[in-house]
Amino acid sequence: MTGKYQLIDLASYRLEITGKVAHPLLFSFDDLRCLPKVTQRLVLDCPGFFSDEATWSGVLLDDLLKLAVVQPHSFGIHLVSADGYSASVPLEDVRAFKAFLAYEWEGQPLPILHGFPVRAVFPGMSGGRWVKWLVKIEVY
Repeated sequence: MTGKYQLIDLASYRLEITGKVAHPLLFSFDDLRCLPKVTQRLVLDCPGFFSDEATWSGVLLDDLLKLAVVQPHSFGIHLVSADGYSASVPLEDVRAFKAFLAYEWEGQPLPILHGFPVRAVFPGMSGGRWVKWLVKIEVY
C-alpha cells in the first residue's frame, strides 16, 4: 500500500465539501452510509507499484456534488487526504468514470491501509486519483 496510514476516529470524522458550491456540506461516516450504495468489482492500478482487483462499495460522488449544488462554470474537484496527499480531477471525469467514495472493500469496512473510513474510487483511472483517508473535497 502507498501513503502513511492514518488512524481516524469515526465519532469525529467529517467529510467536507466546499468551494464553488451553493451549499457547503459536512458528512459523517453514517451520513454517507445512509445514501444509495453502489458496488463494483474493479482493478486498482498504481503503475510501478501494484495492481489489485477487489469489490468496492460506497456512494456516488456525483450524488454528493448534486446535494452541495455545484455552481456553474466549475471545472473540477480537489480531493484532500488526512495525510496531506491530494489530487485534482475534472468534473467531467467524475461523471464519465462514475466515481464514488468507497467505505467498504470486499463486503467489509474499508481496511485502514486502503483508506478507512473513506477513499475516492475512479474506475478506469490510475490509483493516484483514488485518494485515501478522504477528509475534504473542494470544487473549483
